[in-house]
Amino acid sequence: MSSESEDTAIPTSPRTLYKDPDDGRQRFLLELEFVQCLANPTYIHYLAQNRYFEDEAFIGYLRYLQYWQRPEYAKFIMYPHCLYFLELLQNANFRSSMAHLGNKELVHRQQFYFWKNFKNNRLKHIISKSQLQAAAATPASVSPPSTPPTAIAVVSPPSTSPTTIAVTAPIDPPESSIAVTSSATATVQEISSGVDR
Repeated sequence: MSSESEDTAIPTSPRTLYKDPDDGRQRFLLELEFVQCLANPTYIHYLAQNRYFEDEAFIGYLRYLQYWQRPEYAKFIMYPHCLYFLELLQNANFRSSMAHLGNKELVHRQQFYFWKNFKNNRLKHIISKSQLQAAAATPASVSPPSTPPTAIAVVSPPSTSPTTIAVTAPIDPPESSIAVTSSATATVQEISSGVDR
């Protein structure tokens, strides 16, 4: 009887509940790290192979982590693919298919090709979009300013004189840039060709 009276004597007020000493910073960092790990298809394959996706508590945790898609939390994410994979992991078919090595390799290849091509495609889209906006901003009666010819000096070996090439269109910096080297046999090298190596 004395143990029952002791249990009822302890008040369960909010003041006696656990207070996080760092105000949730540690939890925030742990959840951020876990969410960013989801950007790795190999890690998702590991989770599927070890049957984490069969645990209802883990599925609930993945549902809970969707708050990272809100802008106030997404700004802390360095690998935005993790949010895409977090969304895909809400689907049971995707979770079960990631247990197979072939599907993991397929997802990994698709992610690689996205990274490889997205930047170039995005730059082309931004450039064409900005050109369209600039064209729309200029009145139809005013012709666009002509670009002056650009001269590029090409230094050749000491046996011949330097050659000057006149270019009527400006060189587009994102697509290519040319640098002249100054060695005994100076040549023109293309630094950026716009093609991924």
